[in-house]
Amino acid sequence: MKSTLPLSLALTLAVCACKPADAPAPTAPAATPAQDSAAVDTAAANTTPSEPTASAVASGVASAASGPGTANDPLQQASLSGYGDMKLGSSSSEAKQAWGGELKALGAESEPCHYLVPKWAKDGKQLAFMIEEGKFVRYETSVDKETAPGGGKVGMGEAQLKQLYPNLQSTPHKYDPNGRYLSTTTDGSSPTKLVFEVDGQGKVTEWRVGLLPQADYVEGCS
Repeated sequence: MKSTLPLSLALTLAVCACKPADAPAPTAPAATPAQDSAAVDTAAANTTPSEPTASAVASGVASAASGPGTANDPLQQASLSGYGDMKLGSSSSEAKQAWGGELKALGAESEPCHYLVPKWAKDGKQLAFMIEEGKFVRYETSVDKETAPGGGKVGMGEAQLKQLYPNLQSTPHKYDPNGRYLSTTTDGSSPTKLVFEVDGQGKVTEWRVGLLPQADYVEGCS
């Protein structure tokens, strides 16, 4: 005799067989490019700008200090190679062009050795450029407005000067028995020399930078 399923179980199986499978849940539609752009703009509008970092500020200061001249003094013009864009050893015309303004001659420019000074200078004490045989060979000053390469200035004491230039060489002054010349030189194919004239009270009265032998001239062009 065959066993039969209970009627209730048979009905349940029939209903399950006829029920369709569960449909997948609907997904949200993909955002369009316009919607993405709007979302980015909204996020940017709601973002508060951050403060610059310390490293960024330091970088800006370093960039500002890297202009003409030295890092410690952007206005420094004097160097052992020349004055500003005027390079020792360049021709007279090149030096004038590098100056960029008007230079006037002290004495006749036809002389083998003569001086050029800025238009605003009353004489050669403020700032003077020596031209010899058509070449820019030296510059000098007797005022404290200018700063020598390395920090020396007119009016500075000898002790302070030697702190800036530990290897200064001393030679007797030609006219002042108590004075002296304190100098330092550079190495190279065209060596230059920085010379300070110091009086009997130990004060700097003038200084000059030039090629050799012109830097050692004690009477201007001689």
